[in-house]
Amino acid sequence: MRYTLAGALVIDNRQRRSECQVVIEGTRIEAIGHEVAPAGAVIDARDALVVPGFIDVHTHGGGGFALHTESPGEIEGYARWAPRSGTTAFLVAVVGVPGGLPEGQLRAAVEAIDRHRGGAQPVGIHLEGPYINPTRRGAHHLSWLRRPDVAELERILEVAGEWLRLVTLAPELPGADLLIRRLAETGVTVSIGHTDATYEQARQAIEAGIRHATHCFNAMPPLLHRAPGPLGAIIEVEDVTGELVGDCIHVLPPAMRALIRALGPDRTVVVTDSQPAAGQPEGATFSFGGLTAQVTGGVARLSDGTIAGSVVTMDQALRNLVEQVGIALEDAVAMLTANPARVAGVASRKGHLRPGYDADLVILDRELRVHATICRGRVAFATGEWQRRLAGLLRDDAESGA
Repeated sequence: MRYTLAGALVIDNRQRRSECQVVIEGTRIEAIGHEVAPAGAVIDARDALVVPGFIDVHTHGGGGFALHTESPGEIEGYARWAPRSGTTAFLVAVVGVPGGLPEGQLRAAVEAIDRHRGGAQPVGIHLEGPYINPTRRGAHHLSWLRRPDVAELERILEVAGEWLRLVTLAPELPGADLLIRRLAETGVTVSIGHTDATYEQARQAIEAGIRHATHCFNAMPPLLHRAPGPLGAIIEVEDVTGELVGDCIHVLPPAMRALIRALGPDRTVVVTDSQPAAGQPEGATFSFGGLTAQVTGGVARLSDGTIAGSVVTMDQALRNLVEQVGIALEDAVAMLTANPARVAGVASRKGHLRPGYDADLVILDRELRVHATICRGRVAFATGEWQRRLAGLLRDDAESGA
């Protein structure tokens, strides 16, 4: 299938390009630019913003679907739901289980990745725990946590195979340095998170191979003038990226602005840390690894009041960045696309609108509302108006059995 989105305002690579043609051939972008000749079916996009598809490297689910599950079908359900928020790729979150390793979750994630057929693409696994600090465990139950163990890590690597892309751990735990070095040498992005590390311990962990920080400010010591903590170390080292949960609840806008200024727009990675209740009505309940949580006042909490992830979606996170935090749209888009693509290890084919890259893109209006999402060339979501514009593509997908 070959088609062109014609006359769009394209935002990518922290730049704006007006009156662009985006030519898509099959699953890839064939050409892009204002001097490119349209090819195939031509779709009028002069009133639209076109940006790369959003990549969520830290999500636990949404739309009623959980990612920490032993059911590949539930992960596939999330993949079908996620494009309505502009998400075109994600890491499957795996959390701990009582008294053992989450092998069932890992196997389900691998199966869902291997058999992916449509919707947002699961591009790997994010293992959040079990090697985290009980003092900073957040909503993770104590029974899920374990001491770092190299033999256990080898088992995790065996089950997850090439799909383990991101691991969150607390580097101050005994033996964690061995895990960091082993993961780094296999190409996995290692993240400091759910940690009580000092500044000095965080710097040592970065030297060992830490290159990312999980939900900055949350589940870690604060940045103090005589105790800089992990944040002080993260900010100082230029090749370490840091996550911000984009709900403006986990971190308030003034602190979000401060961190973005400290890290810069090339090192900030916006995530949802969303739970299955994302996209669900107020009062929705869900299970986080067997623990019951409920959404009250737009905040997901366990029964004891502990915040359990978020219910924000990627498109709302984009609007929050621009409208509440005051970030330039060009910079905000990079934080949801190019930057997480590097963390997930897919920057050679996702995160930008470039010839040869996957045709993952989001069509937005001027209020940054999602009107259509295209995942690897196929329409995965469209509003009524854009269903009419894209009718030929939707019909072709239906006839091909996509």
